[in-house]
Amino acid sequence: MKSPVHRCRDVEHGRGQGGAGTNCLQAEQRIPISKDVITSSSASAMWFIRDACGIICAVITWLLVFYAEFVVLFVMLLPSKNLTYSIVNGTLFNTLAFLALASHLRAMCTDPGAVPKGNATKEYIESLQLKPGQVVYKCPKCCSIKPDRAHHCSVCKRCIRKMDHHCPWVNNCVGENNQKYFVLFTMYIALISLHALVMVVFHFLNCFEDDWTKCSSFSPPATVILLILLCFEGLLFLIFTSVMFGTQVHSICTDETGIEQLKKEERRWAKKTKWMNMRAVFGHPFSLLWFSPFSTPDHGKAETYQYVV
Repeated sequence: MKSPVHRCRDVEHGRGQGGAGTNCLQAEQRIPISKDVITSSSASAMWFIRDACGIICAVITWLLVFYAEFVVLFVMLLPSKNLTYSIVNGTLFNTLAFLALASHLRAMCTDPGAVPKGNATKEYIESLQLKPGQVVYKCPKCCSIKPDRAHHCSVCKRCIRKMDHHCPWVNNCVGENNQKYFVLFTMYIALISLHALVMVVFHFLNCFEDDWTKCSSFSPPATVILLILLCFEGLLFLIFTSVMFGTQVHSICTDETGIEQLKKEERRWAKKTKWMNMRAVFGHPFSLLWFSPFSTPDHGKAETYQYVV
């Protein structure tokens, strides 16, 4: 809990009605301001976080997908005698893998909703024309005016609107602008993991009934090792991404981010239906574009945010 003296350093008050000490104790009044005012100029530019841990995790993610691609194609599908089986499963797996990597790239290179850095200047705050008793919160870390439901990320070094969490696997925060891509990434990774596990089971069954030397272009020991590693990878990521997908969908439906749930923050925003919350993240109205990482949802340019303490 900040002391009144410390609060005054991070809060700009409307002038009038007593001195600074009195203003610090006044009731909070939220100030609606257009989203365009707090949208970072980087929203339309390339966004990339230069974090060593995040970059390594992102590279590992792609390498694991490429490993699964290699095993599925060169160990299971290409040596198969059933051409229809290979074409159908190869097309399905590659499509899902492509969508997963595209979603990962969009989640990683999309501005998650960063508030303009260093906009908490005296001139700018005066331009807001605060009334007596109204306050705006200034983030002391990135020197920006902090809207309601925004949190500072120590990795991105920015305040992020509707920040859910920082994910090292996508080397980015999951926030207002890229939550759709993160949800799609977890969904497609879970689907290719499940698909790979099913193909591994069928491949083992066929190889036990047939000669192992005819099941793969690799030696039997190498084939078994490659399949076991893929099975372990698929099972691990199926569980992990399924849980992440479920928590993200729940967070969207309840309109409460992971940080807000963790901190048990008081709800200051209007409650909407689950369907409205889903459309707010994935776009209006429902269509197949919800499942496309190449479609940018319209979050509503006229949306307003509240600057609060």
